[in-house]
Order: sequence, then C-alpha cells, then structure tokens
Amino acid sequence: MADEISDLRLFAAMVAAGNLSAAARAMGSSPAVMSRHLTALENRLGVRLVTRTSRRFDLTDEGALFHERCIGILAQIDDAEAEAAQGVGQPRGSLRISAPLQWGRRVLAPIIADFSAEFPVVSAHLVLTDTSLDVVNGGLDVAIGAVPPQASGVIVRKLLSGRRIVCAAPRYLRERGIPATPEDLKDHDCIRLVTGHQDVDRWSFRYGDGVSTIDIRGKLSTTSTEVVNAWVMAGHGIASRAEWDIATELEAGRLVPCLEPYWSDPIALYASYASRRHLPPRIRVFMDFLAAAIARPVPAPRP
Repeated sequence: MADEISDLRLFAAMVAAGNLSAAARAMGSSPAVMSRHLTALENRLGVRLVTRTSRRFDLTDEGALFHERCIGILAQIDDAEAEAAQGVGQPRGSLRISAPLQWGRRVLAPIIADFSAEFPVVSAHLVLTDTSLDVVNGGLDVAIGAVPPQASGVIVRKLLSGRRIVCAAPRYLRERGIPATPEDLKDHDCIRLVTGHQDVDRWSFRYGDGVSTIDIRGKLSTTSTEVVNAWVMAGHGIASRAEWDIATELEAGRLVPCLEPYWSDPIALYASYASRRHLPPRIRVFMDFLAAAIARPVPAPRP
C-alpha cells in the first residue's frame, strides 16, 4: 500500500511539473528514472496514462481521470492523517516543500535543518526550483514563491516583502559606466530572469508620480536566480534582483546598486498550502516555525 501511495504522489508531481525533465529536476532525480516509474505504473494499471516526448507531457483521457482521482485520494489520505494526528502532541510524517533556488538554498535549507532537529519524527524533502509549482496538484505540502497562487482552496501567507534593486558588479560599471536614469539601460547589457509570469524584456520604474517602462536589451537570460547572480557578479551585465537575494553582496561591495532615486514595484515571497478541514500538525507547526525564523535577526548567509 505504501508503494501504491508513493506512485500516486509521484504521478501527481509529474503532471504538476509538466514534463519528465522538469519533474526529475523537481524531485532531485533523472528523466530516465521518472520514465521507468511512469512505465511501471502504466504496466501495473494496464493503460497508457500520458503521451510524452522529451518536451511534451500530455494526459490521455484515462490519464486525466486517473490524475483527478489521484488528487482526491491523496487529499483524503492527508485529511485522514491530519485528523488522526490532532490528538498527538508532536507533529510527524513527511513534509514536502518547494522554494526558489537561491533563497531556498541560502535561507530556507538551514531553517528546515533546524526544524528537523527540533521535530525529529518529521521527514522533510526540499524541492529547489525557480518554476512556480502547484501546491494542490504537485504533491506538495508547502510551496514558496514570488507569485501567490490564485487557485481556490489554497491558503497564502506572505513571508517577506522588499524591493527589486538594479545592480551590477564594480568591474562592469567601471567599463560601461553607471546608468543615471532608466533610459540609460538601453545602452547596457541587462541580464534577464525568465519566470513565465512577466515580460522579461521590460522593466518598470517609479519616480515621483510617474511610471517609466523600459525595453531592456541583453545577450544573457536564464530561468535560474542563481545563474543571474553568478553572471552579474562576474561583470557580465546589470540585473534586477530581490533585495533579500543580494543583501550580502551589496554589504560587501561585490555588487553596487544603480538608479537608487527610482524604485520598482515591490516584490514578495509567499508560502501557500492547501486549505483543509484538518490541517496536518506538521504543516501548521512548520509554518509557525518558518515565520518565527524569518522574523529573527540571523547572521547573513554565506555566498
């Protein structure tokens, strides 16, 4: 039975990720392993669940029905576990959390380690990805990201809020000059983060009561926040970054803020989890632990 439930969670995670490669990255595995698990599940059921290529992952009619049932069954299992655990003083079970790459590695991972030490009967799995994952359909307990989900049946809590800061390495600014206005960015190499939720070729700024939207140019773009940081630190261009991701680099002078009289729209990190009649204690306790840990002054993370 445990293996069958694991198969359901794995299949739900595959569908949420969109393709085998993305599912493998999210699960810390390989596409070949994901494919073997999916093939074994299809063989056991005697039906094809998806039509897949290296880029596409489309549910068959049978797969769509199976996925819908999977989500319902997993929700019932989670509710049953939570209801049974209401009278248990200590949270237990497995906790599945997703978070952005850089913030997750530098900030969240140590918090999860501390949580695990305090609650040793909870096992935690951290998925690091800059792709927003669906907490309901992705087999997750908590999903953390910069875009709050709009789906019904999801509870959203704001963890952090701050500014986007346009910045560059001193080396780059010495060679290319310091932009004085947003218009000057048209003459610079701007490093773009592709998130799927915004037009990465346009940056917006406010100055007084006015708003200026600039079409930026640059040779480098990526889906990874860590790669953006690596490129901007190496002097390859100018980037717009969340202040919590570059606070250490700004303090040390490895990055220099630009266009300080101007400001971009604020950015925030949100934690979401499914709304349930019986919220599992492991989720409730973890959310309280996480909020308290973020609120405490902590030493700056190592780069």
